[in-house]
Amino acid sequence: MLIANPIYDVVFKRMMENERVAKFFIGTLLGQTIEAVEVKPQEFTFIKDLDQDDPEVQQFIKEKIQERLSINVFRLDFIATIKTETGEQKKVLIEIQKAKNQIDLMRFRNYLAEQYKKEDQINNQRTILPITTIYILGFKLPEIETACIKVERNYKDLVNNKIIEKKSDFIEKLTHDSFIVQVDRITNNYSTKLDKLLSIFEQQHFTDDKKITKEFVHELDTEDIKITTDILHFAGTNPEERKKIEI
Repeated sequence: MLIANPIYDVVFKRMMENERVAKFFIGTLLGQTIEAVEVKPQEFTFIKDLDQDDPEVQQFIKEKIQERLSINVFRLDFIATIKTETGEQKKVLIEIQKAKNQIDLMRFRNYLAEQYKKEDQINNQRTILPITTIYILGFKLPEIETACIKVERNYKDLVNNKIIEKKSDFIEKLTHDSFIVQVDRITNNYSTKLDKLLSIFEQQHFTDDKKITKEFVHELDTEDIKITTDILHFAGTNPEERKKIEI
């Protein structure tokens, strides 16, 4: 099946707008059943609130567009608020970065800092949610060869030298787990649920020089994979959607 490459911004956005696909993506990486998910794309939404007839605003928008066009690092941010089967709620930050140059760590750090500063809204009430980060990288970390990494925390009692099994709301909201996917290290494995999710991002079997579309060579043996690849197939074959990717 011909599908669009999901590390393109418009493709990933379309994929994650589907609630079931978003649950499949986040739940598989976190290893949890996701009961509810709300995905919020982070774009230049502030522009619509500005007076675009103002010459200074026009110049500002022009500079922002030029900055986006000239930069050779593509970066996309998504925020998902999730609720797990245990009733736990958290904020998941999803970032894709496809870079020719060395990763700009300060961009990640500054964005993360901004999210820690923001209050959240649950049922119209202010709250602070724990954060989990997911980084999808279009380049390789030279020190680590695996395609998918989880950086997790343990509570350790240093007095008695043992792991503490209980969780603290205070600690959870000040620290976070992180997941890193290296798309260039994804293999042809296709046995586990994680393998099947990663296969969507596999950077092989391209049908064009720009790496916009590729052949999905695996069996469509689960409903999650069928729904996800159907969305990606439409994005890669519909002329209007294809034009958006090329732009």
